[in-house]
Amino acid sequence: MIKMSWTLIGEHADEWTGADTQEGAAVLEARLRTVVEDSDMTAETAQHWQATFLAPMVEAVRTEGQAAVSRGEAWSKAAGPMLVSVSTTA
Repeated sequence: MIKMSWTLIGEHADEWTGADTQEGAAVLEARLRTVVEDSDMTAETAQHWQATFLAPMVEAVRTEGQAAVSRGEAWSKAAGPMLVSVSTTA
């Protein structure tokens, strides 16, 4: 099993546990997209944030994070106001 947790500083913290990093990346993207869309950001700012921070982080989870957990290692990355960590669970 894989555990992924994330924090959007000053806004939101959440976690997900499942069997597949690709699914976890999709959950991360959906949940944070909802948080940003429900925030008081303008549509233009929300779109910029998603393109600048969220999309690259989701791709990093799918590539770097997946590679790390495949080796049995934990992985984490920060981008702007967001921190994501992925690890295997017992």
